[in-house]
Amino acid sequence: MYEVVRLVLTPYLLIFFRTRCIDSDKVPADGPAIVAPNHFSFLDHFFVAVHLRREVQFMAKSQLFKPPLQLVYSHGGVFPILRGRRDEEAFATAHAVLARGGIVVMYCEGGRSRTGELGEAKPGIGRLALESGVPVIPTAIAGSNQVRNWKKLQFPKVTVQYGDAIRFESVQEPSRELSQKASEAIFEDIKTLFSGLHEGGRKRAVRAARAARRGGSEAAARRPATG
Repeated sequence: MYEVVRLVLTPYLLIFFRTRCIDSDKVPADGPAIVAPNHFSFLDHFFVAVHLRREVQFMAKSQLFKPPLQLVYSHGGVFPILRGRRDEEAFATAHAVLARGGIVVMYCEGGRSRTGELGEAKPGIGRLALESGVPVIPTAIAGSNQVRNWKKLQFPKVTVQYGDAIRFESVQEPSRELSQKASEAIFEDIKTLFSGLHEGGRKRAVRAARAARRGGSEAAARRPATG
């Protein structure tokens, strides 16, 4: 089901929304990871996943799991979370995905921002990051706040940029306060990435990313050999 949905949606996302990504190589090629994007649109799941070679699993609000799409979600890498309460089953599922080396996509804001501006970090993703100790990839999605304009035949250009991994020391049963602090640390990186895309545009962000990669390669080449 995952591959069928991907096959159907990829041309739609690439052609109509001209979606492109920056630094997808920052998502680990193997092993467990949490991808943490901002959230504007119901299509954000797909904007994030279409550029990754690995399959990912999404945490989505339980209200979406209704016929006929329930079958697609249940077999297409999506698992439900009850919003507004402490849903231990959803966290158990996320930990199971990570334990077998998979990727979980979880929104730092918890739900969609409907204002067109970034929302606020919620403690959920901080809790998962602390409990699991796996790398978290801050991810910015720019342009998806205008996706609903397709009804007016207006298709925004959407850009996804993946940031440098953040890793927290593993903590069993972290407090809500500690989880909130971890979420805010992740969200700060998301805001930095989003600001670069929103204010500078895609081309400038691509140039900056290329320059950073060149700088890293040159630094590695100058590093003296050891051993």
